[in-house]
Amino acid sequence: MVFKRLLGSLGVGAPTVDTLLQPEPVLPGGTLTGQVHLKGGQADFDIEHITLELVARVEAEHEDGESEGFVVFDRFTVGGGFRLGAEASHSVPFHVTLPWETPITELYGQPLGIVLGVRTELAVAGAKDKGDLDPLTVTALPVQEAVLEAFGQLGFGFKSADLEYGHIGGTGQQLPFYQEIELAPAPQYAHQLNEVEVTFLTGPGGLEVVLEADKRGGFLSSGQDAVTRFAVGHHDVRDWAAEVDGWVRRLVEHRAAYGAGAAYGHGAPFTDHGQHGHGGHHHDEHHRSGPGAGTAIAAGAAGLAVGVVGGMVAAEVVDEVGDFFEGDDEGEGED
Repeated sequence: MVFKRLLGSLGVGAPTVDTLLQPEPVLPGGTLTGQVHLKGGQADFDIEHITLELVARVEAEHEDGESEGFVVFDRFTVGGGFRLGAEASHSVPFHVTLPWETPITELYGQPLGIVLGVRTELAVAGAKDKGDLDPLTVTALPVQEAVLEAFGQLGFGFKSADLEYGHIGGTGQQLPFYQEIELAPAPQYAHQLNEVEVTFLTGPGGLEVVLEADKRGGFLSSGQDAVTRFAVGHHDVRDWAAEVDGWVRRLVEHRAAYGAGAAYGHGAPFTDHGQHGHGGHHHDEHHRSGPGAGTAIAAGAAGLAVGVVGGMVAAEVVDEVGDFFEGDDEGEGED
């Protein structure tokens, strides 16, 4: 077993730590299990606490453009209060519950380009050091799969997915960011929509599906963003293709309402025309458009599959994730 040496504030000769996560993907709101393995340093150390941080790479839009950064969106203390002897080995098992709004990083085993990680923090003798960052894989809940599969059955194609810093007004959003899954329009909607962005705001009782349509402008009108949202139970049984098609039609029908209303963006109010209640959808400026390069959602008898034309998108995602997790802790060596 390879142990990552903790340098920095703890210094050479400090304990080493290696966190092993369960190999299977975890669900939003599900239980993440694993073990933190410690190996004693050159002397005895009092381990004050062992804390796990959930970290996400998030995009933020502002007046000067866009930027990316890392956000800690949850913390769990999983151990501590013991003495680790010199060269001694000690393991701390853990079971922690992920937030319901944890973004999904893969769909049917295919990565979506979302970067999540678990960072281990060790506090020893009043000093803290953050160790290695381990990739976290989160797969979709059954109802999320059903909604996305319905989009695929209707002919919508996957473009990209990202995490946007900000809050969707009028919702019960808990995290400081939300996930957007950008879809290219189905052929029957291509003359009306540029794209549809899907956001799941999940909770223990169900989820809100927030849809935003970047709509094409007509001869006498400019394009407008339309937003609506729908409540779904975790165990709902519906004709999802018909349901989602109805949601999209509702977005398209809102052209006049949105065109006549206030300009969308940066906290502009809107009246929610969804099936369940009223509210606002607030962003900081407008949404980032994805690369739209060669990835398609195709539905089949076995469900939705995310395919990659030429493998270019998948390669870029893998390289990006590898650089993030391998290069994040500079100066660390291995025993």
